[in-house]
Amino acid sequence: MSKTQLKQRTNAVEAAPVPQAKRYDEVFKRQAVENWIKTGKPGTQIARELGVSYPCLKDWKRRYYGDATPERADLAAENRALKAELARVREQRDILKKTLGIFSEPSKSAAKGSKP
Repeated sequence: MSKTQLKQRTNAVEAAPVPQAKRYDEVFKRQAVENWIKTGKPGTQIARELGVSYPCLKDWKRRYYGDATPERADLAAENRALKAELARVREQRDILKKTLGIFSEPSKSAAKGSKP
């Protein structure tokens, strides 16, 4: 590379504008976090839609809302899982009741053998 080409390349790099850090007002930050929490969408998707970085969005959430977790829109799946667990627990309870009934009954052979 010649000195002229090197000088042109150096000048081009120096002339390029330095990207400025974006500044967002507090209202925007709070609304972004509220949107994330209420919609239940992934934080990366919300950040991409708003044109901010995901780490910034997480920082805003921690700053304004602490440990609040996004709501999940898939309540039907959670409901199905809870119903399945309830059915399993009821079945276990019924088995235990039957087992308790069997063990608490006096045995027939012991009753016959104890009479003289």
